[in-house]
Amino acid sequence: MADTRPHHHVLLFPFMSKGHTIPILHLAHLLLRRQLSVTVVTTPSNLPFIAQSLPNTAASILQIPFPSQLDGIPAGIESTDKLPSMSLFPQFALATKLMQPDFERLVDNLPQPVDFMVSDSFLWWTLESANKYGFPRLVFSGMCNYAVCVFRAVNQSGLLLGNESDDELITVPRFSWIKLTKNDFERDAGDSEIVIKSITASKASYGYVINSFYELEPVFVDSFNNVISNGPKAWCAGPLCLSKSTTPVKPDIRQKPNWIQWLDEKYEQKRSVLFVAFGSQARVSAEQLKEISVGLEKSNVSFLWVTKEKESELGDGFEERNRGRGIVVREWVDQMEILNHPSVGGFLSHCGWNSVLESVSAGVPILAWPMMAEQHLNARMVVEELKIGVRVETSNGSVRGFVQWEGLEKNVRDLMEGGRGEEVKMKVKEFSRKAREAMELERGSSWRTLDLLIKEICSKET
Repeated sequence: MADTRPHHHVLLFPFMSKGHTIPILHLAHLLLRRQLSVTVVTTPSNLPFIAQSLPNTAASILQIPFPSQLDGIPAGIESTDKLPSMSLFPQFALATKLMQPDFERLVDNLPQPVDFMVSDSFLWWTLESANKYGFPRLVFSGMCNYAVCVFRAVNQSGLLLGNESDDELITVPRFSWIKLTKNDFERDAGDSEIVIKSITASKASYGYVINSFYELEPVFVDSFNNVISNGPKAWCAGPLCLSKSTTPVKPDIRQKPNWIQWLDEKYEQKRSVLFVAFGSQARVSAEQLKEISVGLEKSNVSFLWVTKEKESELGDGFEERNRGRGIVVREWVDQMEILNHPSVGGFLSHCGWNSVLESVSAGVPILAWPMMAEQHLNARMVVEELKIGVRVETSNGSVRGFVQWEGLEKNVRDLMEGGRGEEVKMKVKEFSRKAREAMELERGSSWRTLDLLIKEICSKET
């Protein structure tokens, strides 16, 4: 970029969670392609994953220790996907504040000054450090503009304090076409200490780097920047999962993972595959797992299911009975590699925002089954706003209700074999094209937005 000199230096500090780390590493690739110096800060246990994600690049990766001897958190746990229970998440996130002295010593010893920093919203205390050293802090937000705008509108109106039942549809102020329920929100989380600290620091930061693109949610990007937000601006730089799509790479000579070989076989057999994955942090009950297993088996649809659960938890003989038609994977997988495989025709997803964007980028329709956090809002967006997916039906109609195998079987067939499937497939293909256009070198809306952000920040210092 002509306006950005090679000596400009960016500090990236992802939160210690795969879903938060991966998109910031994608952002690192975009910054490196603009000839910026990039330094990534992490902890010892997370360093190997980050190094593996930035091979043969000029990025510097520096580590600081994660706090030890924390009550309830076993020694050596430095990532949320390793926590024994997600109930420990607030304690884990708050403990990162203890890293601040080591972080500031790291900044003191950097070989060149920092022009700006991008740090995760849960690392709220990095704003204090940025202010101390006099460089701007940008917040990396893992939420889409839709979810932020809806949450703010509902919160500011006090709508969740009304007399409506938890499952009664209510109209969102400022967005009268959107109707949702109290159960679409994690109401207890909104008052938690970590959320309050994160929101307060974010509002006092320079701006938000949002993993989205303007053409996906123009109404909500405009609302974020022109109506709701009186402070930091949202800069859409995504889908970040496409950051390396146009970068020449050496031919991949590694042995294909067995699940990619299996997908190759399905493609040769002209079998469309349902990809099933609920993220690394969702906890599915034993009873619900059995219903998923039966629903997938009864659907007669080919499936690839990524899960941490043991074979016994999926039902006696489940994997053996479905051998050939389905495969269960218990290793970390490259989700984009799977979604981009030509045999994959649908994604049964928890609707984490990274997963939604990866599915959109690959042009794969979604069977939405939100589990936690803002995933219920993402699911509303997927099904009702973008119309690129189908919602899993619960037995009692509540968005947080139990899903029986009969309903899941029906939904899977609806997505994969016709019904609404054809409609949402056409729509997601359209957004996939727009996503790739947004990331086009120099011309795309997200590419230009990141250029403008860098130019604006760096020009203030010259």
